Amino acid sequence: QVRLAESGGGLVQPGGSLRLSCASSGTNINLYVMGWYRQAPGNERELVAHITTDGYRYYKESVKGRFIISRDTAKRTVDLQMNNLKPEDTGVYYCNRRFGDFGWGQGTQVTVSS
Repeated sequence: QVRLAESGGGLVQPGGSLRLSCASSGTNINLYVMGWYRQAPGNERELVAHITTDGYRYYKESVKGRFIISRDTAKRTVDLQMNNLKPEDTGVYYCNRRFGDFGWGQGTQVTVSS
């Protein structure tokens, strides 16, 4: 059974940074296109960024230039470095397979507020 576990969220002031990490068990996520998603209160879950197996990166327009998605193939994790955070980045962040579904983990809460 595949399990995904997100970590690294927290409360940060506008302009601050956080680094999220997605760990997996039950599969090798290095073999898949992996994405980071977020769900803001009252909104549907949306794709924030994804990374392909050969390193191509896609970003939602509103996070371009601020977020960086990366893989650590040795650790089999997918990370999301978030810089210059804005209040509208607030939400629960999840990782999952981009084309397919490993099932949703519990996510990690990111709150950007002064």
